[in-house]
Amino acid sequence: MNMLTKVGFVLLSNSEKPIPSTRIAALNMFPFLHTAQFDPHIVFDPVRNSETPDVSGLLAGRLQQDGFRIVVFQKIYGDSVVSLARDLRVVGIKTVFCVCDVVEPGMCDATDATITVTDHLKSLYPFALQHKIAVAHDGIERPALHKADRGNHHGSMTRPLRAVLVTSVELDRLPVLINPPAWLQVTIVGRYPAKSEWLQRLRQTYRNMNRQPDWASKLRYLGFLANPRIKRLAWDSDHVYTALQESDIGIIPIETEVERSALPGWQVKSENRLTLKMAVGLPVVATPIPAYEPVVQQGGNAFLAHSRSDWIACLSALRDPALRRNMGIQARQTALLEYSMPRQAERLVAVFRALIAPVAISDLD
Repeated sequence: MNMLTKVGFVLLSNSEKPIPSTRIAALNMFPFLHTAQFDPHIVFDPVRNSETPDVSGLLAGRLQQDGFRIVVFQKIYGDSVVSLARDLRVVGIKTVFCVCDVVEPGMCDATDATITVTDHLKSLYPFALQHKIAVAHDGIERPALHKADRGNHHGSMTRPLRAVLVTSVELDRLPVLINPPAWLQVTIVGRYPAKSEWLQRLRQTYRNMNRQPDWASKLRYLGFLANPRIKRLAWDSDHVYTALQESDIGIIPIETEVERSALPGWQVKSENRLTLKMAVGLPVVATPIPAYEPVVQQGGNAFLAHSRSDWIACLSALRDPALRRNMGIQARQTALLEYSMPRQAERLVAVFRALIAPVAISDLD
């Protein structure tokens, strides 16, 4: 009888109310790991989300006694985490830094392997650490859900096409496009209170209004709120798929000129928001960022658009029902082939097996 290899997961968010990265990188993988002869357990389940938690309560010796051979740090870092990783190395437990959108060379150095979600994110780590890094793309969570009715209309003021933008934040403007064309309605699914939570919506509006730097910005924000062609919906793991299936086009506009930091957020994002929409069968228009560029075959399975004029040209092309249909079909095929949960699990399992074997992580790609 084969013995299962025991793997401990140190989570970023609570398993009862996991944020998407915890669900995708850890919890969704548990059934696949069981099949591959690994025995996953949650050894740290935080009450509050924190990328830099205090894990001093986890003792390397106790984890060794409990039979763990691998411990996975799901997008957490900091002094306490680095210290634990080093203690685990001393007692012979292999460690993995599983990261989605941060660059933390200290964690990569302290652990035996690092898993990034894109090749670009891997490339941002120092050359001396590259041999320890593998890539496992985010897997599509609900591959069976897809558009059933694609529609045959071209969009008009009275019957607009429907575009959907899924985000993890509360946008106070529609990036790049600013105002949708008259024949397009945009639904933003983001960190907004539900319509029934009118008091929270008022508070959010008040906070955002005060955050605007000048009167021109305040007026633009009011215009965003009042625009009849822009709807704001509260993000929900079920409702987001309803919004996707009811839409004609997926959009991901990103203002890449806004962030002036050394490593802006859009540089380290995964392709998840793109492949989510593609897997549902939506034709997508997106701002070109490093995570999206390897996925998109321009004009085939999606469009990449830079300026607002580029966006309007791509969206206008998608008024053609035949193009929407063909691009949506190609998009879904692309997403399900390379970005499935089984494919993600396959890469994850390969890293775990390499640590136990051992095999060089750099030989896995």
